[in-house]
Amino acid sequence: MSTSVDPVVVEIIRNALTSAADDMNASLIRSAYTPIIYEGGDCVVALLDDQHHVLGQSAGLPIFLGNLEMCTLATEETFGRDVWQPGDVWILNDSYIGGTHLNDVTIFGPVFVEESLVGFTASRAHWIDVGSKDPGGPMDSTSIFQEGLRLGPQKLVEGGQPVRAIIDTISRNVRFPYPTTGDMHAMIACIEMGQVRLAEIVRRFGLETLRAARDEIFAQTERFEREVVAGIPDGLYEAEGVLDNDGLALDEPIPVKLKITIAGDSIDFDVRESADQAHGPVNCGVAQAVSACRVGYKLLVSPDVPGNGGSFRPMTTQVREGSVFGAVAPAACQWYFSHLGLLIDLVAKAMAPAMPGAVAAASHGDSMLVQVAGHDSRVGRDYVSLEATLGGWGAWDGSDGESALINNVNGSLKDLPIEVFETRYPFRISDYRLRPDSAGDGRWRGGVGVVREYTVLEDCTVSLWFERSRTKPWGIFGGGEGVGPRVVINPGREDEREVLKSNGTPLRAGDVIRCETSGGGGFGDPRERDRAAVESDVLTGLVSPERAAAVYGR
Repeated sequence: MSTSVDPVVVEIIRNALTSAADDMNASLIRSAYTPIIYEGGDCVVALLDDQHHVLGQSAGLPIFLGNLEMCTLATEETFGRDVWQPGDVWILNDSYIGGTHLNDVTIFGPVFVEESLVGFTASRAHWIDVGSKDPGGPMDSTSIFQEGLRLGPQKLVEGGQPVRAIIDTISRNVRFPYPTTGDMHAMIACIEMGQVRLAEIVRRFGLETLRAARDEIFAQTERFEREVVAGIPDGLYEAEGVLDNDGLALDEPIPVKLKITIAGDSIDFDVRESADQAHGPVNCGVAQAVSACRVGYKLLVSPDVPGNGGSFRPMTTQVREGSVFGAVAPAACQWYFSHLGLLIDLVAKAMAPAMPGAVAAASHGDSMLVQVAGHDSRVGRDYVSLEATLGGWGAWDGSDGESALINNVNGSLKDLPIEVFETRYPFRISDYRLRPDSAGDGRWRGGVGVVREYTVLEDCTVSLWFERSRTKPWGIFGGGEGVGPRVVINPGREDEREVLKSNGTPLRAGDVIRCETSGGGGFGDPRERDRAAVESDVLTGLVSPERAAAVYGR
């Protein structure tokens, strides 16, 4: 027999759960040791119920959307329900379970109130190094065994006491044990805070009331989403694109194909016709393929509703084992996200004919990574830094695309401020600005990319991962495509060279890396663009006078 619950209480509990998740995330970010977490925010947390359904999730990386529960569920399926004990905290980073690369470590634990299991708390964060063949992670791996320490689900804390054997194993297998274990303990503190907060909510409202409110929240979300899906015309919608390559010497594109079927209030995403798993590190586990489809779905169906256990019930996902979206061991998964960003954009492209007012043109779509490693003589220690670069988002009906944002995979991830980067690492950021003429033209212009230039102060190596030069950010309904990415080492010098992907390229003091990212696609016929908007673009330097005259006739 279900328990009725006052709507006001439902809303109080809904917000209490979200607040608890936000507190967990704040605890993690404030306690972390490495800039990729405390500055970049490359992390996410969630509260789950005892059946592994999401109760509340913090802002963070959308590509982890509804994904953390797969880790707790996989642990229970492996060891049984009785494995959960008070005071325990678990760790996992297996790419074929969590779906991402080994650097994304998931730490989680059960929540008990009066000896009853009432839920779980979970966090995921990027660790700067997990013992891969190259510092930080290789750009040219061909096997998971080159990518670092791979952990299946195991206890990190047992009965409130650290399991020193596993902590020692981790410390001995990473290049930077002090900040890595510091981040690990920050994640443990985050889990323990979540355990306290969820237990407080249970004691305040009672477990029966909490479960009744949860059921109502889930039901509300499902009803809303089914109504939106039911309003889309039934049919088959398709889109496809390609990745530039798999990061290795063979310059062969990687096809990504999507079919979306609408039938009543149900929607199915099918990526089974995409490429077989690649030799290079552009593969992911099924969990991340599901997450990418969920991000694309949520952008169109319920962008304003926080994710919970009622989300995504109208959708199903079809993934082929052995494909780039359903990798099996020992497939390399280090840079698992490029085809996921493309897939998210393809969802909007496929659904554009049915939902013209809800879709946007393509974004720059990739993380555009710059990873540097070396020795900093200022402080007498080695370092590695991984930084995502910003780009332009696609325009939509009613607005230009946003400029200089992180890609859709990474959500609230931030680039490192110049002051932080120059303080932490032996570099000077010699140029950082918007990239003129990089956006797709249209009635609504795409957002522009950025130019970020690094001057090397001490010898080091650089690894690069820039994507989407073959399938550039497309426009829709007559809009133009954005300009693709470009990376130049030592521009204007005799040894100038262009490269989009590289692994461990040696650089000398005085060398320069200039990174130029893509702009977003445009929306609608450029000839319909408002004259004042064109003039503003020219005055602010986003569009050159020559391009404005050539495209807009202004």
